[in-house]
Amino acid sequence: MATRPLQTPIGPRAAAWLRRAPARVEARLDAERERIGLWLPVALGAGIAAWFALPTRGHWIGMLCVLGAGALAGFLAGWRTRFGRAVVVGCGVMALGLLLIWGRALWVAAPVLGQPVVTEFSARVESVEPLPAKDQVRLIVQPLARPDLPPRVRVTASGEAGAGIAPGEAIGLRARLMPPPTASLPGGYDFAQRAWFDRIGAVGTVLGDIERAPGAGEGEQTLRARLSAHIHAQIDGSAGGIAAALVAGDRGAISEEDEEAMRRSGLAHLLSISGLHVTAVVGFAMLLAMSLLALSRRLALGGYVLPLAAAVAALAGGGYTLLAGAEVPTLRSFIAALLVLVAFLMGREALTLRLVAAGALIVLIWRPESLAGPSFQLSFAAITAIVALHESRAMQRFLARREEPWAFRLARGVAGLVVTGLVVEVALAPIALFHFHKAGLYGALANVIAIPLTTFVIMPAEALALLFDSVGLGAPFWWVAEQALNGLIWLAHSVADAPGAVATLPVFPGWAFGLAVFGGLWLLLWRTRWRWAGAVPLVAGMIVLLIQPRPDLLITGDGKHIAAALPDGSYALLRDRAGDYVRDSMAEAAGIDAPLGALTDLDHVLCNRDFCRWAQGGRIILAARGRDRIEGAEMAAACAAADVVISERWLPRECVARWLTIDRDTLPQTGGLALYLDEKPRAVAALRAGDDHVWRRPPQVSGNDEAIPTISPAP
Repeated sequence: MATRPLQTPIGPRAAAWLRRAPARVEARLDAERERIGLWLPVALGAGIAAWFALPTRGHWIGMLCVLGAGALAGFLAGWRTRFGRAVVVGCGVMALGLLLIWGRALWVAAPVLGQPVVTEFSARVESVEPLPAKDQVRLIVQPLARPDLPPRVRVTASGEAGAGIAPGEAIGLRARLMPPPTASLPGGYDFAQRAWFDRIGAVGTVLGDIERAPGAGEGEQTLRARLSAHIHAQIDGSAGGIAAALVAGDRGAISEEDEEAMRRSGLAHLLSISGLHVTAVVGFAMLLAMSLLALSRRLALGGYVLPLAAAVAALAGGGYTLLAGAEVPTLRSFIAALLVLVAFLMGREALTLRLVAAGALIVLIWRPESLAGPSFQLSFAAITAIVALHESRAMQRFLARREEPWAFRLARGVAGLVVTGLVVEVALAPIALFHFHKAGLYGALANVIAIPLTTFVIMPAEALALLFDSVGLGAPFWWVAEQALNGLIWLAHSVADAPGAVATLPVFPGWAFGLAVFGGLWLLLWRTRWRWAGAVPLVAGMIVLLIQPRPDLLITGDGKHIAAALPDGSYALLRDRAGDYVRDSMAEAAGIDAPLGALTDLDHVLCNRDFCRWAQGGRIILAARGRDRIEGAEMAAACAAADVVISERWLPRECVARWLTIDRDTLPQTGGLALYLDEKPRAVAALRAGDDHVWRRPPQVSGNDEAIPTISPAP
């Protein structure tokens, strides 16, 4: 019996292409050999991101096993090849990132308050953050002699209660405390995660006055606080708040309306001390130091001017970073500035992607949890996009110096600034949509005016004002700074209020966001033609975002607030007295930029004292609004006729909906919910079942109310 020859499942051309693929990849990597090192922080960040994304210890251990197998396969496949070495090193660095963040989360472990309490206690003040725009003061305190309270607590005092309190003081207070809150809605801000790494075990509000320890005095305010207070005394309102933010990183005096306008107009980066501010300080310090040191013939002829000026600039940048609070953007910018100074001294090109990669590695090793925050992502995405753009041959040819009229040179510079702004806006859009569900569209144009205004008018005027205040002659410079700041605020509002200024979209799935980020990095980090392959995952991730349906119902984690989608694309709240925070959170999760209406005012919604009932997406919704007890027998029929029943309180056992019943028993496990009521209804929860991250199941303290009537100075 004749046998048929074995046939390959692919054609001969495809088989030949697969045989040549390793050689092609090796050739590509050889052409990009100078850029391979740029992927080290990406691999480290990927390992950190995997730990955040995967829910359980089993997943983390499994991921480590997969990475170990990948490294072994790369070694066996060919350690002598660039591809084999890249696989081995990449898998190893990813595993290191996962272990780094896992170890960091265990290292910062501290007990968390188990339940809300109202209690009196004495404490040592660790830090003070004034919030003049809200007439509040935010304190980080360390409770004394209270083992039933977390070691670090954040409380907010209103009015005069927190006036004059300084770090190091011993105080006594009565406060309403609660555990750090988780995200109230899917895709929302998870403060519990941030609080865990900051070792904050409870947050709360001060009730009544704060007592000061006898003989403690008013304490000594930090230099940052004194500097901010001095600036606020010279410039009132939000203008003074922005002035303090530019100098000391203190944004507490900026009103919510003006801060929102800065975000919507794409100018919020000016409020966060980062590359623009640190570069200005380091550059000015180095220029001044070089001018003064060059007056010495001995130093100039000996070649000491540049190294000494670089040292002065580094000290100035370090002092400014500490003054501003050493946040991630500031630290990243300071590290970058140090690397630039070193490159100058070595005679190497300063502004390169290698510098950016080195800064990212240092920040991730020092604070791996910063990767999950928007600050790290936005700052490094912006600087990577800027440097990659200006390293490209096309941009270098366009901006190259040439003999042409000054008007042409000015127009070329403005065009370069606009193109840079557009590239940065495109790079930041996925990150802004993922974290905030909104992104400004006119930021590139607004920054053409705002960045020169800030760099060449506002910051120099502030520096001169502070300098001349030492002899009482700073008033003229403060006036110039105030007028320029008012102009900046006017620009922000004008751009923010323009039609179509903000794009809003609902929750961005994490996997699609990761796909878009990977595609963007592939485009930015490689130099040869295969970089354009990154457009595929980038576009795919953005398409997933654009086709995401808006949720039909949004339910906060406490079950108190419900937002329902309306046929015209807007949303309405069941409780129209909800505060601004709830309204903003609902609007962000829904992906809308419009006020929320009142659900009870709609004709198709039927309400009585206890419940509201309406049809939504072909489903019947029954939502509780009262607090009176209702017998289960009375509710059974109404619940059985509804597809979804929602209540912030416990429902009787007889209340069972056709599809989903939500009450106080289920909400602690799910957190906030987004419901999609299409042909195949589904619910997306803010909390994942079986999540093993330490802030989900932290060690707890009871917070028993053991009032301490008097306080005494701590030793």
